Amino acid sequence: MSNAIKPIKIGISACLLGEKVRYNGGHQHDLLITDTLGKFMEFVPVCPEVECGLGTPREVMRLIGDPANPRLVASKTGIDHTDGMQRWASIKVKELEREDLGGFIFKSRSPSSGMERVRVYGEGKTVRKNGVGMFARAFMDHFPRLPVEEDGRLHDIVLRENFIEAIFVFQRWRELLQEKPTLGGLVNFHTNHKLQIMSHTVKHYQGLGRLVAQGKKHPIDELLGLYEEGLMDAMRLKPTIKKQVNVLQHIAGYFKKQLSKDEKQELQEIIDQYRQTLIPLIVPVTLINHYVRKYSSEYLARQYYLNPNPLELKLRNHA
Repeated sequence: MSNAIKPIKIGISACLLGEKVRYNGGHQHDLLITDTLGKFMEFVPVCPEVECGLGTPREVMRLIGDPANPRLVASKTGIDHTDGMQRWASIKVKELEREDLGGFIFKSRSPSSGMERVRVYGEGKTVRKNGVGMFARAFMDHFPRLPVEEDGRLHDIVLRENFIEAIFVFQRWRELLQEKPTLGGLVNFHTNHKLQIMSHTVKHYQGLGRLVAQGKKHPIDELLGLYEEGLMDAMRLKPTIKKQVNVLQHIAGYFKKQLSKDEKQELQEIIDQYRQTLIPLIVPVTLINHYVRKYSSEYLARQYYLNPNPLELKLRNHA
């Protein structure tokens, strides 16, 4: 782990770390999570079934009934574990408050931990894939602003990049809150994250800008709460090539007086090649970072958009 980066505490389904807590006594060790993300994260394992009192191995569980309010039932014996799981989950989420988690990685398709598209069994052979695991639902209801993701979706580079970017933004936000921020501190935070927010959503970028500009109209605690809600809503929206190109062109505008004619042409060619998916985002960003240093752009040097995550994660290397 890089000595310069404090590990971020992330809750995680215990089986993804290799713990043998699955219904069959096995695990679902995910090396991407432990070997790659684990360099920058401190994991807090949770296994809802084991922690609520079910043994290992155990009977397969499944959700039945209404997807909005399903029951958790053993597939063979029909034993209903709903009340026990819900009681445990209501206690567990309060315990997790003490961990200061920066996010959670759930086990996909699990009736307790699946974040979305969990199978819900109805009458006869009816099966709908629109359920949410019982613990996952309790966790997301209790921590609505925390970044969350599933193991399977993390193998999609775009979804992985979005999740990791969100947890680093949230970590910096937490660090700001620990300093008992003033309006000036919020202004600095927003200034440093402007382009990063813009790459996710121009709407939230503009809305958060107005909120900060009118900050004196709100008590500081209310202002921080409103900003956090808008910030994390923005981070849930995935950047697209179109959005990224908009930001890159916005940045190019800051150099219109400094760059030579050849440098301007080179930058525009590189941005256009990215637009056509011929090169990854890291290429125009690297060139821009070069110009930031060459022409001493203080404002752009502050932008987390240009250095959002540890380079070792190689998140902008895909075309």
